[in-house]
Amino acid sequence: MSMRHGCGVGAGVRAAAVVVAAVLMSGCSSDDSARDKAWQQEYCAKLGDWQGEARARTANTASAAEAVIYASKKLDKAGLEHGGTRILDDTVNAIAGDTGAEGRAVSYCDSAGFETSVDSVG
Repeated sequence: MSMRHGCGVGAGVRAAAVVVAAVLMSGCSSDDSARDKAWQQEYCAKLGDWQGEARARTANTASAAEAVIYASKKLDKAGLEHGGTRILDDTVNAIAGDTGAEGRAVSYCDSAGFETSVDSVG
C-alpha cells in the first residue's frame, strides 16, 4: 500500500477548512465593519445628546448619560477604540465632569467620522 504525500482525505479536509475559514473571515469583516460603524454612530449621537442635556441641565440628563454609557460599553466590548483610548472609561469620567475625558470622547467621534454628532469641548 503506498501513500502519496499531500493528497488524500486529510489534505482535502485541510484545503476545505482553509477555504471555509477564508470565506467566513471575508464575510464577517464586511458585516462587522457595517455593524462597527453603526455602533460608533450610535455612540456619537448618544454622546451629543448627553452633551446637549448636560449643558441645558435638563431633567433628561441622567437618562442621556445612561444611554451613552450603554453605547460605550458596546464599543468597549467590541474593541472599537482608537489610539489606546478607553472609550468606556472616558465616557464615565466625562459624565462625572472630567472635561479632558469628554474631549477624548469627542476626539474619538471626530476620528470615527461622526464629528457633527458631538459638540467640541471648550
